[in-house]
Amino acid sequence: MRQITLNIFLLISALSFAQENDLQLKNVSDTILNPKRIVKISDPLNGEKTMQKLFPGNLYHLADKNTFISWKCKSCKPMPFLDVNGVEGDQMFPYAEGVATRLIANIDYKDSKGNEFKILAFNHSVHDEDGLQTGRFSGGLLGVAKFAKNNNVWEMRSFQPAIAAFGAFARCPTPKLVEIGEDQFAFTLIHANGGAGGAYEGYLYLVAGFGGQYQPIMEVNNYQLTNSSFISWSGSYKIVKDDSKKHFRDIIITTKGAYNIEARAEDDFDVEFPEEIATMTKTKKSFNFEIERHFSFKGKFYKMIDKPIVKFSNIK
Repeated sequence: MRQITLNIFLLISALSFAQENDLQLKNVSDTILNPKRIVKISDPLNGEKTMQKLFPGNLYHLADKNTFISWKCKSCKPMPFLDVNGVEGDQMFPYAEGVATRLIANIDYKDSKGNEFKILAFNHSVHDEDGLQTGRFSGGLLGVAKFAKNNNVWEMRSFQPAIAAFGAFARCPTPKLVEIGEDQFAFTLIHANGGAGGAYEGYLYLVAGFGGQYQPIMEVNNYQLTNSSFISWSGSYKIVKDDSKKHFRDIIITTKGAYNIEARAEDDFDVEFPEEIATMTKTKKSFNFEIERHFSFKGKFYKMIDKPIVKFSNIK
């Protein structure tokens, strides 16, 4: 009896393993990428089921919460999309090898009139037969769908299957909602990447609807630095309250960090210091610092105005 039970267990395990490693691509119509698609979902809206409606490929649930839809569009014309890593150039989407699409955010919010909205954010990566996401300097391609609630139905108001690629190993960072004007909502992402064993430098991006589509409208360097023994920094942002600006209000970026050259190990990689503290690193052994930068929307993009305000403390 024990032998029969063991054989059944082994058979089920083998079948499960084979199923997890036999991922099939489903061919879909190019109509799924139409930004003017009409999609209505009865309340409550389930993010995973809605993702499958938008990208009707094969749905897989693998270990470690690795859930994605595998699909391919033979009739689609691939288009270039920016990868902010800037290493391998633009990404051509949909990918010729097939696409794996994952839900990375399900954001609910209301405007000042009480209208309810929901933003679903997706991560596209090149299809992998084992369900993996690879490529240190390949970002995850971000896509979004925005829904508005009308009685008991969620109606899709805007759909942009692909915007730009952020992050490392084909994994887009989770977008965070931010109100940058009167009932004007956008989202931020912290893009971080770096060489093997070296420091990871983080950039702050602001993605907002502009010119009829979502696009990056702000890029802030020196926002975050991790994986270094002798220096690190992290940033935060604040929207400036200004009644004279209805939309695209100014943004204050504050970066705080610490430097201690005595903690540096022999095998550490070099770090490119923010120019505001570069001179101090040549004359001091350790210090804490704070850099405040003011960004304002100019034309089509946020740009830094005025000079950064820099403060030092615990100088040795």
